[in-house]
Amino acid sequence: MKLTKREFLASLPLPIAAALLPGCKPSNGPADSAAAPAAGKRKRVAFVTNGVASFWTIAAAGVKAAGEKYDVDASTLMPVEGISDQKRMIEDLLTRGIDGIAVSPIDPANQRDILNEAAKRTKLITHDSDAPESDRLLYIGMDNYKAGRLCGELVRESMPKGGSVMLFIGRLEQDNAKRRRQGVIDAILGRTEDPTRFDPPSDVVSANGFKIVGTLTDQFDRAKGKANAEDTLAKFPDIGCMVGMFAYNPPLLLEALGQANKLGVVKCVAFDEDDATLAGVKSGAVHGTVVQNPYMYGYKSVEILAELARGNMGVIPPSKFMDIPARQIRKDNVDEFWADLKAKVVPAN
Repeated sequence: MKLTKREFLASLPLPIAAALLPGCKPSNGPADSAAAPAAGKRKRVAFVTNGVASFWTIAAAGVKAAGEKYDVDASTLMPVEGISDQKRMIEDLLTRGIDGIAVSPIDPANQRDILNEAAKRTKLITHDSDAPESDRLLYIGMDNYKAGRLCGELVRESMPKGGSVMLFIGRLEQDNAKRRRQGVIDAILGRTEDPTRFDPPSDVVSANGFKIVGTLTDQFDRAKGKANAEDTLAKFPDIGCMVGMFAYNPPLLLEALGQANKLGVVKCVAFDEDDATLAGVKSGAVHGTVVQNPYMYGYKSVEILAELARGNMGVIPPSKFMDIPARQIRKDNVDEFWADLKAKVVPAN
């Protein structure tokens, strides 16, 4: 049964629900801190995500910290209902005269009109997932193809003799998802680098002792994501490795593997830094994870938007790309990474 928005919010952990609430207010409802009329000359900027996940709660901490440092009203908005919700949020921000927007486009090809409209009326940048054909000023994030290759390297480490692999991801409409997935595939199969390559998700591809049996999407539906994992275990009893490529995918894989008594039997390789994923790396249930830096995505987005809103266009590099590199996290460095992450998200008093 599909939950209503109110029921959905009530089901979320408190930190995610708290970060999400401002972005869920209807456009004709009470103004939040990003949408309210400016007090004096204080600039207002917004960080719009592509969904709801613990990944974005970490980014929201960076948004808050940068807002305080650079003296701007900065808020994080998380769309519950996908592309329509994200579009409504952008339109509402423009109507209220926002000074800058950082957005992770859900479907850049089909959102070009709204993105270009936003670029005409305010300072627009992208983060996490790019829209390179739009008029955005800058993309902040990592090279997702290279990050995908880092993940593929972890798969090869976990299965030195090869075997069958299933890939799990939220959606493939996003630029970051396409590039990330292809990087994983190319590294597993030992191919040369080619970010323009694309293997259809239904294709079975193999080389060097590895067979990638498919790519399953869930459109950010957690129940579907877990069902995908369960179906894979039933349909492919000899599956060797399951790879979760969005932040919420690896915890769902771990749930399914645990219920099937296959933790450690079927290898799990991950993306992002969900607590359940990091606990899995620590315990050995997850061979490793490729982490981004969502805190810095939020922080740098607000820093750049604050400068742009004040007329400093010199912060835009000629490449229009601010690289925040990905990292591989394994059992030997997970404790240090996790401690640093906790300190950023919940600063000590």
